[in-house]
Amino acid sequence: MIKLKRYLKYIKPHLIFFIIGPVMMLTEVAGDVVMPKLVSLIINNGVYGADTAYIIRTGVFMVLAAFVMMIAGVLGNYFAARASISFASDLRVDIFKKVQEFSFKNIDKFSTGSLITRLTNDITQMQNVIRMALVMLLRSPGMLIGAFIMAVTINARLALVIAVVTPVLGFGIFFIMKKALPRFNIMQKKLDILNSGIQENLTNIRVVKSFVRTDFEKEKFKNANDDLMDNSLRAMYIMMYTQPLMMFLMNLTTISVVWFGGQFVAAGGMDVGDLAAFTTYIVQILMSLMMLSMIILQGSRALASSRRIAEILDEKIDLTDYAANCKEAKVTDGKIEFKNVFFSYSGKNDVLEDITFDILAGETVGILGATGSGKTSLVQLIPRLYDVTDGEILVDGVNVKDYSLKNLRDGVGMVLQKNVLFSGTIMENLLWGDEDATEEEVYKSSEYAQAHGFITATDEGYERELGQGSVNVSGGQRQRICIARALLKKPKILILDDSTSAVDTATEAKIRESFSEDLKDTTKIIIAQRISSVMEADKIIVLDDGKIVGMGTHNELMKNSEEYRDIYYSQKDKEEA
Repeated sequence: MIKLKRYLKYIKPHLIFFIIGPVMMLTEVAGDVVMPKLVSLIINNGVYGADTAYIIRTGVFMVLAAFVMMIAGVLGNYFAARASISFASDLRVDIFKKVQEFSFKNIDKFSTGSLITRLTNDITQMQNVIRMALVMLLRSPGMLIGAFIMAVTINARLALVIAVVTPVLGFGIFFIMKKALPRFNIMQKKLDILNSGIQENLTNIRVVKSFVRTDFEKEKFKNANDDLMDNSLRAMYIMMYTQPLMMFLMNLTTISVVWFGGQFVAAGGMDVGDLAAFTTYIVQILMSLMMLSMIILQGSRALASSRRIAEILDEKIDLTDYAANCKEAKVTDGKIEFKNVFFSYSGKNDVLEDITFDILAGETVGILGATGSGKTSLVQLIPRLYDVTDGEILVDGVNVKDYSLKNLRDGVGMVLQKNVLFSGTIMENLLWGDEDATEEEVYKSSEYAQAHGFITATDEGYERELGQGSVNVSGGQRQRICIARALLKKPKILILDDSTSAVDTATEAKIRESFSEDLKDTTKIIIAQRISSVMEADKIIVLDDGKIVGMGTHNELMKNSEEYRDIYYSQKDKEEA
């Protein structure tokens, strides 16, 4: 069940628009209800009585009423638009903020395409139905009630026709609600899948072209698009059948009214003007019921979207610092302790088992292991991108859960396995590390990362624009910019997750040399595939299947660790080959 109260916070700041809009529409409805009666008076009293002055007076009043109705209609639509757009804007901001607070575990539950759909299409569906409701929700019942009262006052016996049609329309509305909601749920999920496919294809378009997979991707998109089309049609079939059926019932009712009303007129029990007005009121009543059915139909789609938005709002952030005991503490030295740490993504199979080790402040530690051994999972626990399942991690003697997330992550510079740069200049990307950094500090960090040379080799230098996905720089250049960005934070702990894999060995050696000379007080953790990248480290940790199978210096591991020796000799054989 959707908790509608959650959306009141988005209504309250714009409550005046939510009130004035419907009031204006009711003003227009009042005019709609009065107009047929005035027409009947003109026919009955003016035309049949040959009273020109009466016709003119009543006509002038009708013109003034029409002008007021026009103004009210314009204002009603304006305030309805302001209310719905403001509601959607505030909701979109909150959803985006919530997603920004997600931990990696929370993000793993939703695909990128699904989050985009919820932030755009789903919120737009709610915006549209709110606008429609503000325009029609009071207008429809207002016209229904007003027209019904006027019809009864004209001829109560003839008004019984409405009693026959209303239950049929009511059943139709119930049927619409029951059938539409599940179909719209499925349609939105299919839209998620399509958006995910588009996002993935456009992000990796160069890979698609290099592997000549264009035809495959076209077919894949066509299948997803056809699936969305088929499910959209199934959802829209209800709308396709609803309006013609409603129109048929409305026309049938109008014919019945004219037939029976004509008999009343012929028998002298009803004036011609009253029959004309009565017929108009019947049309208004049926149109009101049609509008209500459309609101319910669109509401069903918006309800499906609302549930999807609620999933984001209700998603429990599993990683917060609300219970932190040392929120003011900052990382000052960079000492790290793992104590009997276990970790699992799903809560079932452990990715890391009983991990225990210490890293002294300023040490350089290498981490080696086969793909899937848990290297990345291990280092992501330090800045609390994920939380341990069991055990504890201490930084400077304080449990990482007791730091504020900001202070902890300010103290940790991390270059992730997947290097990501954003659209903008190189300078703008580097300033992510420290937006207040001076040019001299930027240049210094770039020199440490061996990036300054290639950046200044072009005329644009640090003002060079990076395309979306930074496609106009090489993989090695991208890695060095990311390293420079992390260094600009001046972190006490620097984590490099296989972040020099695309850099040649000579450049990598220079980066390691600058680390050892210029970052002596920074604790450095280097995940690498090449043993040469970590041979000179103060400590090397070897992981296998989530367990530590070796730990020590290069010489110690060569003596005591069979797994390390296997890695060393396999790489040495490849180099010699």
